[in-house]
Amino acid sequence: MQSFTDLTGLDDSAERDGTGGGDGGRRAPVGDSLPVVAGAAAAIAGVGAVLALADIGSPLRAPFTLFFLIVAPACAMAAALRGLDPLSRAVVAAGAAVAVDLLIAQVMLALHAWTVRGGVAAVAAVSLLVFLLAHAWRHRGRAARSRAS
Repeated sequence: MQSFTDLTGLDDSAERDGTGGGDGGRRAPVGDSLPVVAGAAAAIAGVGAVLALADIGSPLRAPFTLFFLIVAPACAMAAALRGLDPLSRAVVAAGAAVAVDLLIAQVMLALHAWTVRGGVAAVAAVSLLVFLLAHAWRHRGRAARSRAS
């Protein structure tokens, strides 16, 4: 039988004054891992899109493609919503991503043009369009401010 140690009663005074711990009281900065996580997410989404568009049979095709179908529109919407705080932007972008996916699926089904490859391509195109429009809008505002000053 295994026994488990209760970790709730540990004393945090050594961490507060910086005298305890095996790492000298230093913690790795969390912000340093964010680009790595973003890069891994982009790679997984890209692989999912390629697997779906190339019609490659793989056990990873379904989860990676689903990841792409959620992440691509969510990132594009998040880029367009720069004025919101991070939590609000994430929630609104996730909701907008689901709405974009459902809208594309509904339109393709109504037009009797539904295919998996077409759906992935349409989501990629709409996401790219929204991202480029947000990028252009942001740079247009900067150019107008620089001309005014």
